[in-house]
Amino acid sequence: MTWRASVLTLFPEMFPGPLGLSLAGRALETGLWSLAATNIRDFAADRHRTVDDTPFGGGAGMVLRPDIIDAALASVAADRPMVCLTPRGRRFTQADARRFASGEGVVLLCGRYEGIDQRVIDARGLEEFSVGDFVLSGGELGAMVVLDAVVRLLPGVMGAAASAVEESFSGELLEYPHYTRPAEWAGRRVPDVLLSGHHGAVAAWRQAEAERITRERRPDLWAAYTTRNRTAALAAS
Repeated sequence: MTWRASVLTLFPEMFPGPLGLSLAGRALETGLWSLAATNIRDFAADRHRTVDDTPFGGGAGMVLRPDIIDAALASVAADRPMVCLTPRGRRFTQADARRFASGEGVVLLCGRYEGIDQRVIDARGLEEFSVGDFVLSGGELGAMVVLDAVVRLLPGVMGAAASAVEESFSGELLEYPHYTRPAEWAGRRVPDVLLSGHHGAVAAWRQAEAERITRERRPDLWAAYTTRNRTAALAAS
């Protein structure tokens, strides 16, 4: 069964964009997934194809109208999770990518201007996601990030399934460093343990490096990791 992505946007010409290249692009060509970009302006009733209006209560910017957005959402099959890309959403994670990849597809609504009328978000039960603690001009790039993260997890997309298991965020730690030929470059040698052929020692080194990097770079992940380990140890004792 083909995994289906529907994107609702004011700029459908942005798609597939980078999703038409590399792993995602090849999977799109071979039918492992499909992508349909719908222009929100097609659901405007006036000759100017107006999709926004001024916010109640005052303030800068414009807000996407609930009736227009609702009509656009109604035009796509409602048998998949519906997602709204917005800076105020919950941070999108690898766990979310795995959840979406295990289903039949996803509907992605790309916000613009000051945002989307909250009533349609609530009425449709949209999941609000952000791809980071920063603000973009619209949700299109966020939608591409979400789709790339999900599509690469679909069966048959990546050549080595183990790659998705060992990488950062698939477990509780960031990924360990990688090295390849030549064994010495610019006066820098590959760690001896990786040349030893001792699989147990290599695994231990990778675990230690993953822990070190997570502790140094992502204290939030490290705190959660150590808390879970302490809880598991107490439960086992």
